[in-house]
Amino acid sequence: MSKLNILPENPEEKGGRFPSWLHRNLPRGAAIFKTHAIVEKYRLNTVCEEAKCPNRLECFTKSTATFLALGKECTRNCGFCSIDFSKTPKAPEADEPERIALSVRELGLKHAVITMVARDDLPDQGAGHIAAIIRAIRKENQHTTVEVLTSDFGGNVKLLYIVLEAKPEIFNHNIETVRSLSSRVRHKAEYDRTLSLLKAAKESGQAVFVKSGLMVGLGETDAQVKETIEDLARAGCDIITIGQYLQSDAKKLRVKGFVHPDQFKAYSEYGLKIGVRHMYCGPFVRSSYNANLFAPGLEIHSH
Repeated sequence: MSKLNILPENPEEKGGRFPSWLHRNLPRGAAIFKTHAIVEKYRLNTVCEEAKCPNRLECFTKSTATFLALGKECTRNCGFCSIDFSKTPKAPEADEPERIALSVRELGLKHAVITMVARDDLPDQGAGHIAAIIRAIRKENQHTTVEVLTSDFGGNVKLLYIVLEAKPEIFNHNIETVRSLSSRVRHKAEYDRTLSLLKAAKESGQAVFVKSGLMVGLGETDAQVKETIEDLARAGCDIITIGQYLQSDAKKLRVKGFVHPDQFKAYSEYGLKIGVRHMYCGPFVRSSYNANLFAPGLEIHSH
């Protein structure tokens, strides 16, 4: 674990070095191994490992991880994501909700983040399973807040409500990119369908906060990013995350450009200016990175 592969396999087309802000020191500490051991003990998948997140060792050092529910094979094959694709994934494991809940307790998480692979093969697309995970966490960890990052459930609001009725404090569904790049970056998800889902989540009143995020560096313009922030704000998003896209392997979309930290700051300021409650933007920001930091400041416990 001495080397952290946090950069795309293919550098800029013109060659040259990666920008200085995309280099970081390896985190150290026994907590890395403890976190990994707990995840292994309960036979759980994490998006940290499956999606090759650049922050995975840092998060493991802090005794936290983002759980990946419903297996580690996705029924969608998005151009940016390194999670394995399968048209026929394994059936959901009935005891996974309990295993996740026990892991949350053993890790001592005050804020648990659950994400999922898309399961278009299931009648309810995994909504019932995610709701069961939320309920299991509540049973074992009464003071832990819960954030879920779900698929779009094919735009089926009834399936969305199954998850929301379990009352996660934060409901998250990522828009991933700007409108003009959506069809190339995402497999089945649609830009406007994402906005509709987020709006429905907000209007339901079931989640305290609604969240979404996107990647930059895929060829979008600054104006398009601002337009996306505006669209998310109109849909009711309280939290927006923006991070640098990094190519996880040679088969995935190539990086078109590296966004300077000053530009991330400008995006953050723009979102706050138009009324977004919380903007979290930076090169290494991912939708669940440091998600626990939102909990105290956003008064989640008022739910």
